[in-house]
This record gives sequence, C-alpha cells and structure tokens, in this order.
Amino acid sequence: MSDQLHPMAPHHLPPFIAAPGETDVWMVVMGVFLIVAVLAVGNFYLRLHTLPERMAHKSQKLQFEVVAVLGLLALFTHVHLFWIAGLLLALVDLPDFGTPLRSIADSVEKIAGEAPGTAAPGPDETEGGVAAAAPEKSATRTSKQEVHGHA
Repeated sequence: MSDQLHPMAPHHLPPFIAAPGETDVWMVVMGVFLIVAVLAVGNFYLRLHTLPERMAHKSQKLQFEVVAVLGLLALFTHVHLFWIAGLLLALVDLPDFGTPLRSIADSVEKIAGEAPGTAAPGPDETEGGVAAAAPEKSATRTSKQEVHGHA
C-alpha cells in the first residue's frame, strides 16, 4: 500500500479529516463533550425542578409535603402548572394555626382540672355504665353557686 493520495483528492486536506486507520480525535472530543453537556443540562434541570421543595423544606411539614407532591406531579405529567403552583405555595408562609389552638386546648384542660394532653372519658368510656365524671360536675356546680362575681 502506498501512502500517496488519490490523484483526484486535493493536496491540502483540513486537519479535522483523519487519515485511514488513525483515530478521529475531534470525534472523541465531541463525544466526551456531548456526554458532559447532557449530564450538566440534566443536573441543572433537576436542580431547577426541585427548587420549590428546597424552598419549602424550612416550612411546615404539611406545606412541604404538598409542594413535594406538586413537584412530582409536574415531573411525571409535564404539566408546568403544578410546578408553578408548588413554587407559589413554597413562597407563601402559611400561618401556624396548630400551636395557638393546642395552647388554648391545654389552658382549657388546666382550667377544667385535668392534666394537659389527657382527655376526659366520654360517655362510652365510663366504668360499669355509671358516669365517672358526674360527681365532679355536681361539686363544680355547688362551688359556682357559692362564688358570686363576674369572673
């Protein structure tokens, strides 16, 4: 085999054309670049997609779970409205209604004379079919009748 060029070929070939039997360096470089570019764009897409979840992570548990479900729905259905709704929900700080209501309930239980966090037995939970709370009610009624005042 001779290393001479074909008589019809131009005498000056560009550097991106590889000689027969040699490795095409530019194709290998572009292959590596393509793999890195696809991984970088995919990583950026997933980081952007989880933005609402990362923002809602500091908020209440229920709000975080709703934002996470909206993010998953947006990911699997490709409905971008779910992602926008999750982002808006993550941006809004929902007020905490649970803590004040729990405090009020504990205070009412203290006023009633029970330990906070324990509930009074209901009508179905009495012993032997006799209401256990009945004597307490009559004692409180007599004490209320004895005390005169507005408080």
